[in-house]
Amino acid sequence: MSVMKKKKDNNYLDYIPVKNPEIEYGTDENGRVTVYIEWKGFYHRIAQKFFHRPRVSDVKLDDYGSFVWLAIDDMKDVHQLSKELDARFPKMEKSLSRLIKFLEILHDNRLIRWKGEKVK
Repeated sequence: MSVMKKKKDNNYLDYIPVKNPEIEYGTDENGRVTVYIEWKGFYHRIAQKFFHRPRVSDVKLDDYGSFVWLAIDDMKDVHQLSKELDARFPKMEKSLSRLIKFLEILHDNRLIRWKGEKVK
């Protein structure tokens, strides 16, 4: 089975995002989330030493991202999250596709995994 075929068969609505327990985050007085990513590994150490790259990056999420991040409770599936997002931001265009793309970015950067997925 090719990778493209496998990707097309995914039904993201049934996926349950689970936060990476190693990721720290904070919330400011406006409810906006900042996620702190620690760069580990050989190549990151080289970049830190020679290119003065920070050991920890802070990623500030917007209102939508903050809402989704805080709504992830390791039990709700993407469909439930999309309904909550629509209720909170009723004028948001293409909310489901934006939600899925955001979750894919979180997943690609190992900030979340899908429930039942083996940890790499």
